[in-house]
Amino acid sequence: MPSQSLKFAAFLALGLAACQSIGPASVPRDRIDYLGSLGTSWKQQTLLNIVKLRYGDVPIFLEVTQVIAGYQLQTTVAAGVVAGNASASTVGPFVVGGTAGVGDTYTDRPTVIYSPLSGVEFLKQLMTPIPPSAVLFLLQSGYSAKLSMPMVLDSINGVSNESRRGMSRPADPRFSRLVQLIYELQLSGSFESRIERKDGGESSLIVFGPSLDPQIEARKAEIRGILGLKQGTREIRILYGGYSGKSDEIALMTRSMLQVMLELAATVQVPEADVAESRAAPGLVATQPSVAAGPPPVAILCGDSAPKDAYVAVEYRGRWFWIPDTDIQSKYSFGFVMLLFSISGTGAKSGAPVVTVPAQ
Repeated sequence: MPSQSLKFAAFLALGLAACQSIGPASVPRDRIDYLGSLGTSWKQQTLLNIVKLRYGDVPIFLEVTQVIAGYQLQTTVAAGVVAGNASASTVGPFVVGGTAGVGDTYTDRPTVIYSPLSGVEFLKQLMTPIPPSAVLFLLQSGYSAKLSMPMVLDSINGVSNESRRGMSRPADPRFSRLVQLIYELQLSGSFESRIERKDGGESSLIVFGPSLDPQIEARKAEIRGILGLKQGTREIRILYGGYSGKSDEIALMTRSMLQVMLELAATVQVPEADVAESRAAPGLVATQPSVAAGPPPVAILCGDSAPKDAYVAVEYRGRWFWIPDTDIQSKYSFGFVMLLFSISGTGAKSGAPVVTVPAQ
């Protein structure tokens, strides 16, 4: 009869051969791992392109369109049995012996598909102005007017925002006051907007509903005065473009994502020598704490060695550029920029990354 060890080895080999499914167990691990890797690379790509714009370089975006994770587990089972009672020289008792072996081979072959952003997609996703309706969505969903309006608007009814890109322009004092007033309406829960769809079109409205609070009514009246609106108007249409002079509409000149990046690029900390030698565009240099009306929304630092505590860091031209992990305001603002990338595209977009795990 076969020995007990032979029976156990054969049973183990058959059991392992039957348990080949590794797909379900890989989902919790791989989903988080791929999510972390994609998020980190997206932040690094965005930061790198902002830095490149400061140095007059061309921004390049490479999108991850698909991730295919292929797994394979192969099990090899080998067994042998020897029985007999004689050898070449002797005759003895009947003996049964055997051997058994099990071997596993695990293969992980992920396939990552990249797609460069160029041509029509580049124009539509990076150079198309952010839709005015998206600005209202941001304000209505709770993003502070102090963050969103200075970041995405060039002007509102002819009242200009500050600009640091190219020819610097200070903000119209009325713009800063307008941002403060809308922020106060947000805090009081009195900012309302509405999207109406008629005959296949879309119309965005800001609603100045009545309030029993005289301070809120005073703020709304001041907003109407700054924007040249008719006092007492309750619903105002929102349009994209320059100021028309009409007293019942608000014209927004919104920025494209490329313009948003250029604004941030102008505030990247760079050595004075790079500016003096025309390697980098003029803007915020190492000895300047801030420019124009206030500090930059995102503080991007520069150094000769890799930072030890960075939220995101990239190497470019032999130097390191990073956002400190201890700068919560810069991290929050940079996250807002990442959100704008998600909501601003109006053209054809590549499909979201897909992780395909064949279960065997």
